[in-house]
Amino acid sequence: MPKKYVLDTNVLLHDPQALLKFEDNDVVIPITVIEEIDTFKKDLNEIGRNARHVSRMLDALRNQGSLTQGVELESGGKLTVILFTDDHARLLPPELRIERGDNRILAVAVSLQEKTENKVIFVTKDTNLRIKANALGLVAQDYQNDKVSIDELYSGTCELHVSMAEIDRFYGQGYVELPDQDFKPNQCITLIDETNTSHTALARYDQASNRCVPLIKIPKEGVWGITSRNREQNFAFDLLLDTNIQLVTLVGKAGTGKTLLAIAAGLQKAADDGHYNRLLVSRPVFPMGRDLGFLPGDVEEKLAPWMQPIFDNVELLLSSVEERGKRKRGYRELVDMGLMEIEPLTYIRGRSIPNQYMIVDEAQNLTPHEIKTIITRAGEGTKIVLTGDPYQIDNPYVDASSNGLAYIVEKFKDQTIAGHVTLTHGERSGLAELAANLL
Repeated sequence: MPKKYVLDTNVLLHDPQALLKFEDNDVVIPITVIEEIDTFKKDLNEIGRNARHVSRMLDALRNQGSLTQGVELESGGKLTVILFTDDHARLLPPELRIERGDNRILAVAVSLQEKTENKVIFVTKDTNLRIKANALGLVAQDYQNDKVSIDELYSGTCELHVSMAEIDRFYGQGYVELPDQDFKPNQCITLIDETNTSHTALARYDQASNRCVPLIKIPKEGVWGITSRNREQNFAFDLLLDTNIQLVTLVGKAGTGKTLLAIAAGLQKAADDGHYNRLLVSRPVFPMGRDLGFLPGDVEEKLAPWMQPIFDNVELLLSSVEERGKRKRGYRELVDMGLMEIEPLTYIRGRSIPNQYMIVDEAQNLTPHEIKTIITRAGEGTKIVLTGDPYQIDNPYVDASSNGLAYIVEKFKDQTIAGHVTLTHGERSGLAELAANLL
């Protein structure tokens, strides 16, 4: 017997395609949900676009039949819109006032549960609403379709114990074949000697040749003055500098060097090697804590506080190069020459970005749909790097399991044009590393 899923407003605003993702089960939408979606339709942000998308989908279904009687979905289930009546209101305890939209939606779900033999499941991303639903005897769930278990997130790296002869062969011929192993494309591997654990080699799995190949050799002076300080950073540089890998995701706690490594590699490939037309660095605009409100000045002055972390990293790279006796172009000169651009993600929709090295910092604050919008902007020859920490999220609409960064890591782990590394060792400072681990 098919289940009946009652959807809350925030589920549809989070993913407009949620209507079609419950397989052959029935989907129920209280009329209050449509009223609430209507209040968002004029917003110019992602939520407003999702609200308009939901409205268009419901209007298309309306043309197939009466929504209150039920309309067949492509997935095999049925979509029904249920009106709120006084009979629904009587099912709620006095503490739950019916003038609140959330409580009206709950009342419809409770009524449906009493009238049908099917299992009724209330789906909402609102934690408190799930608690209230449980108190009323409803089965309540979070929207799970785009969730990824953060504890089981693909790390992109592994260790493999092999014989001393295998490691010697790897160094001698420049590759080694391991036919009995099952690796992901571009997975980073630490080969460890079975007889001597200090005898190791760093490699990456090349799916095309079915071989473990050496990492890209980093010059002694580093990449724009930056040298890797640990194994994961070596892996990260290898993925960042390989032009055949078009999508790189870097996940790690604060201070592991995600943004710095990405910018250094981007400047190397764009400004020095000329492989890309320019380096484009962007980040979502989300405040930590209470917002300061409107900022004075033109667009560049308004964006300065949000883009300051990027400026800090670029200035560190420039100072590192100057200390080694080489003169590099200044930040402003790079921008004026069109070799580097720093901008927010606000206006990316509708753009086509060809032949650029694009870095999206703090990607954990983006929804899966927003990440999809960004990646689909990539034109021919563009490389996209997503960096972030799933445990430092300022967006109230996503969490560690439902953010776009974790979602992309899991979805692209089997693709030959993508690579991923989880950075674990903090290198910013001893104090920063202690704070990240202890607090």
